[in-house]
Amino acid sequence: MALRDTSPPESAGPRPRTAPALDAADRGRLLSGSHHDPHALLGAHPVPGGIAFRALRPFADAVSVVIDGDATALVSEGDGLFSVLLPLDSVPAYTLLVSYEGTEHKVDDPYRFLPALGDLDLHLIREGRHEELWKALGAEPMAHQGVTGTRFTVWAPNAQGVRVAGDFCFWDGTAFPMRSLGASGVWELFLPGIGEGARYKFEITSRHGHRFLKADPMARRAEVPPDTASIVHASHYEWADEEWMAHRGDVPVHVAPFSVYEVHLPSWRPGLTYRRLAEELPRYVSELGFTHVEFMPVAQHPFSGSWGYQVTGFYAPASRLGSPDDLKFLVDALHRAGIGVIVDWVPAHFPKDDWALGRFDGEPLYEPGDSRRAEHPDWGTYEFDFGRVEVRNFLVANATYWCEEFHIDGLRVDAVASMLYLDYSRDSGQWSPNVFGGREDLDAMAFLQEMNATVYRRNPGVVTIAEESTAWEGVTRPTDSGGLGFGLKWNMGWMHDSLEYIAKEPVHRKYHHNEMTFSMVYAWSENYVLPISHDEVVHGKQALVSKMPGDWWQRRANHRAYLGFMWAHPGKQLLFMGQEFAQGAEWSEAHGPEWWLLDPGYASAGDHRGMRDLVRDLNTVYRATPALWERDTDPAGFRWVVGDAAEDNVFAFLRHDAHGAPLLAVSNFSPVVRHDYRLGVPDGPPVWREVLNTDAECYGGSGVVHPAPVAARDGEIALTLPPLATVWLVPSSV
Repeated sequence: MALRDTSPPESAGPRPRTAPALDAADRGRLLSGSHHDPHALLGAHPVPGGIAFRALRPFADAVSVVIDGDATALVSEGDGLFSVLLPLDSVPAYTLLVSYEGTEHKVDDPYRFLPALGDLDLHLIREGRHEELWKALGAEPMAHQGVTGTRFTVWAPNAQGVRVAGDFCFWDGTAFPMRSLGASGVWELFLPGIGEGARYKFEITSRHGHRFLKADPMARRAEVPPDTASIVHASHYEWADEEWMAHRGDVPVHVAPFSVYEVHLPSWRPGLTYRRLAEELPRYVSELGFTHVEFMPVAQHPFSGSWGYQVTGFYAPASRLGSPDDLKFLVDALHRAGIGVIVDWVPAHFPKDDWALGRFDGEPLYEPGDSRRAEHPDWGTYEFDFGRVEVRNFLVANATYWCEEFHIDGLRVDAVASMLYLDYSRDSGQWSPNVFGGREDLDAMAFLQEMNATVYRRNPGVVTIAEESTAWEGVTRPTDSGGLGFGLKWNMGWMHDSLEYIAKEPVHRKYHHNEMTFSMVYAWSENYVLPISHDEVVHGKQALVSKMPGDWWQRRANHRAYLGFMWAHPGKQLLFMGQEFAQGAEWSEAHGPEWWLLDPGYASAGDHRGMRDLVRDLNTVYRATPALWERDTDPAGFRWVVGDAAEDNVFAFLRHDAHGAPLLAVSNFSPVVRHDYRLGVPDGPPVWREVLNTDAECYGGSGVVHPAPVAARDGEIALTLPPLATVWLVPSSV
């Protein structure tokens, strides 16, 4: 575009004058990227004699100001600065015409715009109470003062200066210094003409004068690793899960069926994108009858071998599998299939990558300043400073962000114990007690309470789940009663004890009988999930079926019996992918489940298909039987029938629904058939019917089943207990 230069000839009067020179200190700070208010130096400003226009355009050959279609050349001041003084009474509407190597670009001047972030936003950020923080910080495509562009905002309170660098300026941020918005610690700049898809980082100058590039902590999209830039993003996804969202909270999770299939998305079917997963995962999970899937972390992480637990982009979905809208498509597909979605959320720590959160503005910011508390001794990462309100805000808003923007139905919070204890994995002298002299991290406790209260208030029907491995009291107690406020807690004690038991040879199990009964001593102290997660099938722990003793048949039988016991035990269930069909090898994120074991051409495919069919039927009967889930948190819903038969390796108990209807679960963890095994049953039901038997031939068992109803006499029934098997019976009207 070529506009005529309207600078008046000498005969028409005086030419435009050079604008007043910048103060040397201001000029130096501006050019070095350490000025807190570049808008006071750049753009258009009234000065004695008219309006001064000044632009910072490094590498430009020429810059002109365009007013009402007429261009006036600015005078070069050196170092990419151009200015002019025009005899005007007020600041007009104007644009800039910038020339690079003979090519002219008409642009809006970023330094003519008022801040695009309001006072209320800044107040809430400073108070640490901005529950929709992602709408205030980060890169937001928008129209501002009638011009389309992107508002860039970042919290960097210790920085001398911040600039925006991106692919739109060849990663040189000199032309785009941001302004400080006062005590909030927020820096802001509206860049006209920058839209979705632009790649960017923040170029930060620390208080010590060091300059470095940082990815946006609030970025909603990120480059595919190993690239690390943030990407300007706006969602255009149109949800189709209105029915699910409207009714997901109709029945509280504690009195509803809740059976979870844990998935590592990149390796479930290696090579599938979010959208391709949406074609296969809902169908598979539906066929198996699970009520929910749980995704291992889906936030951006640079190292795939971390499985997502080393998060660098807390607001950006992992880009390896697609865009944020692609992830929404997957969640939508699962919802439309009637399946809830839980995601692993990792607020306990973050990695030290120099382009990410660590020492973000040159100082400890997201991490504590005390080195004894800043670093996690186990994982070589930083811990969050839960005592800083802005950091808590960052995390609390992040929790609700996933629920609101991605329609997530639950957050499983990773490594809660590592947050709660000041001395976690630390020796004497490596930690200091709280103000009461204790080892509890009061700031972390307050953060978890705030997070849970906020998520539940804003998102009806969502559940939060704690991976908490200690006896901390009140993890699932409401916050108004002093608890942490989680909805559910992983029962790590049950997991550890039951796996210890089942790994023993049957002849030795009588000495470990209490490891299967001890969980009932504390079963009602919290609202529990029984987890057989990814952590139990990696790093030499062996896959679930490979933990079992005996030959191949016995290992599978133990596996089936164990799952039958697990599904009947009070508490919700979680099973990691691959364990539903008795994969023998440990899980590898590089290869995923060994699906070939199910191929008809594989000699033992029937064994694996039988196991998968059992999981399907466990879920089917479970969901249809309120006794197995309606009173999971009520001691009146459980009664031991046989809890002390250590010599027999037998466990039998009753589950009751809210109306008292029972289910009898009997497990025989011995490899012998036990004939005429008498068990006490409630008065009333004269006949009991077998609804599930893990020894059925269709599952790969020996076929010791009860095809006909079993009559009760004198308050007892006599069963033939199959070897290494679990049997479920319910009263029958037949």
